[in-house]
Amino acid sequence: MNLPLGVKVLVVVICVLTSVIVGIVAGLLKHAPATPKAPAILFGGGAFGGSLTLCLLVMSTLGVL
Repeated sequence: MNLPLGVKVLVVVICVLTSVIVGIVAGLLKHAPATPKAPAILFGGGAFGGSLTLCLLVMSTLGVL
């Protein structure tokens, strides 16, 4: 696919925002009320990184990026 640069930037922004949502949900699910917040934040960050990598790899494989 030969998409314009603006569309490619929009796809990357959508991937980042989706990954942010995944990271937030993963951090919220990991956190327990009586525990420190640091492990939940690290877990959410790892989920964000994994989700963003997966999303961008899928878009590259489909030829969007």
